Amino acid sequence: MRKQIVAGNWKMNNDLSQTESLLADLKKQTKTTEAEVMVAPTFTNLYQAFDALRNTDIEVVAQNMHFAENGAYTGEINADMLKSVGVNTVILGHSERREYFNETDELLAKKVDTALANNMRIIFCFGEELADRKSGNEENVVGSQIKNALFHLEASAFKNIVLAYEPVWAIGTGETASPEQAQDMHAFIRKTLADKYGNEVANTVSILYGGSVKPANAEEIFSKPDVDGGLIGGASLKAEDFFAIVNAF
Repeated sequence: MRKQIVAGNWKMNNDLSQTESLLADLKKQTKTTEAEVMVAPTFTNLYQAFDALRNTDIEVVAQNMHFAENGAYTGEINADMLKSVGVNTVILGHSERREYFNETDELLAKKVDTALANNMRIIFCFGEELADRKSGNEENVVGSQIKNALFHLEASAFKNIVLAYEPVWAIGTGETASPEQAQDMHAFIRKTLADKYGNEVANTVSILYGGSVKPANAEEIFSKPDVDGGLIGGASLKAEDFFAIVNAF
């Protein structure tokens, strides 16, 4: 059975005191589902988050990671650094990393390889932009992003990979993605996996939805058969809203 997962990506938000306050609020919340819960603070607050949440079932994950094991990469963070502060899962390929930092499929394939070589779990992100959706090219774009970065892997690698579909065109643009559109794309993603690796792999990989999930729409989105949870942005910055989404299953 596929895991249900709700991961909060805090992005470049919250200094140390704000992080501590949000973590304290998270610890007061009650989880009523079997869903896995994750939060991704900024690099500077990862250990504080890990330490604060070590006796809870909330996992602390990283927002990014370099492909090199070490070396002259000023400002970057490697796998060993993350693991040394209790972090064993990393988000890779987020749409903002692709857009603002020019991360390509080729680069992301190297990051994926490094994370897996270090026994880390990956939340791998991908998704089409508005022009792709309007031109009807969304499946080609999403399919290429998955294949280019992941399809060099053995089937066994997918035990440590969670997929996250981000309809970039529906995030902060005024456009709205319906739950039916989310389901259609998630079904296509699962079929793409099945065509390469077979149904057994495809049916065990969790696919998260990253298109502006909120307490008001989470239950309907999560009810779709191929949607296994959410990668949550803004709504993860308020503990009550975040746990309303967690409990929407």
